[in-house]
Amino acid sequence: MRSAFRFSAAAVALALTLTPGVNAQQPDGGKGKKPDLPLTVGRHVNFTTTKASWMSLDVSPDGKMIVFDLLGDLYTLPIGGGTATRLTSGLAMDNQPRFSPDGKKVVFVSDRSGGDNIWTISLDKKDTAQITKGNDNLYTSPEFTPDGKYIVAAKSGGLGGAAKLWIYHIDGGAGAALVREPAQLKVTGPTVSRDGRYIWYSRRQGDWQYNAIFPQYQLAVYDRQTGTNTVMSSRYGSAFRPQLSHDGKWLVYGSRFETNTGLRIRNTDSGTEDWLVYPIQRDDQESRAPLDVLPGYAFTPDDKAVVLSYGGEIWRVPLDKTKPVKIPFTANVNLDVGPEVRFAYKVDDAASFTAHQVRDVAPSPDGKRLAFVSLNRVYVMDLPNGAPRRLTTQNVGEFYPTWSPDMKHLAFRKIIGEENSEVFIADGDGTHLRNLTNNPFFDGWPAWSPDGQKIAFASNRRGHGYQIFLTDLAGSAPQLVANTEGRGTAPRWAPDGKSIYFTNCQSKDYGVDCEILVARLPP
Repeated sequence: MRSAFRFSAAAVALALTLTPGVNAQQPDGGKGKKPDLPLTVGRHVNFTTTKASWMSLDVSPDGKMIVFDLLGDLYTLPIGGGTATRLTSGLAMDNQPRFSPDGKKVVFVSDRSGGDNIWTISLDKKDTAQITKGNDNLYTSPEFTPDGKYIVAAKSGGLGGAAKLWIYHIDGGAGAALVREPAQLKVTGPTVSRDGRYIWYSRRQGDWQYNAIFPQYQLAVYDRQTGTNTVMSSRYGSAFRPQLSHDGKWLVYGSRFETNTGLRIRNTDSGTEDWLVYPIQRDDQESRAPLDVLPGYAFTPDDKAVVLSYGGEIWRVPLDKTKPVKIPFTANVNLDVGPEVRFAYKVDDAASFTAHQVRDVAPSPDGKRLAFVSLNRVYVMDLPNGAPRRLTTQNVGEFYPTWSPDMKHLAFRKIIGEENSEVFIADGDGTHLRNLTNNPFFDGWPAWSPDGQKIAFASNRRGHGYQIFLTDLAGSAPQLVANTEGRGTAPRWAPDGKSIYFTNCQSKDYGVDCEILVARLPP
């Protein structure tokens, strides 16, 4: 028989920003004043590479050039390959570039103001403009509308906030939210139709979640004329990072099948679709996807191929399913890097030293001795100033020591291998060490009965959900007392020895739901 009362423990995320000496950027952009960033250039890194990971790229409207990001800088590259030319530099993290419709500018995300914002830069580097203001937001996947007058992007209010779809005029301003409800809906990866009316994007519930279960993302389309949103996919492997062809006949998007990710291609007229290229590279569905779920990619102007990066290289993938063609590149990287974060610590190799972490403290019932854990071993000392001494000589992890009521024995949890454990018992001087549970799986958290004749412990013997067992000093076969469906730990006896209390905790979205249960023992 079990009774219960419940409590909830919500997971709380604390975001700390340490910015000594920072003069925060004002809402008006500081009126041209250069912000005091928290880092100064402390080192330089120079090397040449022909490969890079997670490169977002775009193809110029005339089809002659590629722009891509690499280690926080933007580069341009001839469409046929060759040596890349650096477009931006410095400590700022510049990423996710897209060309303007006239091919004269690039929009990108940068933290050069002290926080993420949307910026544009002309290819001749003579005109750099900050589109959004403030340093408290995060942005992903900015893209021009076909008329070149606006930029759409996914914007969140900071770490942990679900991003929404926003639109900004190229001359600046506060912008306007396009898709902002419901509150927990996350939007990312917008792509705009040629007539500017429809914006495709990917969406999911919540910014992220523990133990993510598929599907995570699906495609949707926003109609700028009617203000309606329509879900456009239902794939088990999710659907994300959509990209429309210039003529609107093709839609490409990312999806996962089994353990790999690839690009799907859909005929927007007939609705038929197939794999365009599979596999490519990992996606980022299980995290907050701060650089979107996949790196940016693009159609060529004639819509006959898609250019994307995977496997550390850049590829031209024809829509007719012929073999992808590698676009070779060489990048001469010259990075500014902040000061080296390095501290010198002295390693004390003396025979004795001060332990800075002591846990699982267990005073003896008479208050004359103390058992505790340090360096993953059980120690015993006389109070108040006795010298600590090892309880055993085992070279294994030992935890949760607990005294018998008569103070003659100590029970504790012993780690077996990497993950398994058993309950052991020893006399107070460490002699007569013996195994009480004989089950190298996951036993622990021993608790003595008030009369000292039995020990209760928690076990995950089934591999899912904990159980509470009883055993005696003779090591008799453990007796099942209660089942749980979650993480049941730390059994505690009632003073009369007739009941055992324990917890049953199960993971929930953004937290843990726990209940305290009581098992009534038979007479």
